[in-house]
Amino acid sequence: MIKKELYFATKKTASAHAYITKGIGEIRINNKPIEMIQHETAREIMLSPIEILGDLRNKINISVRVSGGGFMGQAVAVATVISRALAGLTKSKNEPKDHPLSKSLREDLRKKITDFDKYLISGDSRTKEPKKFGGPGARRRKQKSYR
Repeated sequence: MIKKELYFATKKTASAHAYITKGIGEIRINNKPIEMIQHETAREIMLSPIEILGDLRNKINISVRVSGGGFMGQAVAVATVISRALAGLTKSKNEPKDHPLSKSLREDLRKKITDFDKYLISGDSRTKEPKKFGGPGARRRKQKSYR
C-alpha cells in the first residue's frame, strides 16, 4: 500500500510528516511505537493531542516521520502534526477523501484541541535568530569602556 503524505508541521528546525489511516490505535514515530520514546517529557508532549481523543484512539493508526532539531523540538512538531491530522487540516482547500474520521467529529476535535492549547494546531513559528557580525551571537556585542 502506498502511503500519501497528509500533514506537515515544523518547530524550530524539526519537521514532522504524518500519515493517518483506519486501524487499531497504533502510533509510530520514525517507525517505532510511541511507548519506546525514552524521554518521558517528550513522550507526554507527543501524547497530549491523543489524550483528547479518548476511546477514538483505538480506531485510527498514526505514523509520523520526524527529523532535525533536538528531542523537544521534535516532540512539539509531532504533537502539532498529530493534532492537525486529527482535525483534518491541510494547506489546500480540498478535503482529504480517505480521512478515517467524519467531518463533524473532526470539527468537534478541533474545538477540543484549541480549547486545550491553541498552539497545538497553529504551531509556534519562533526560530533562532541568526548571528550578526561584530559579536559572539545574535544580539550580544563586546562591551566598551570610556574611562
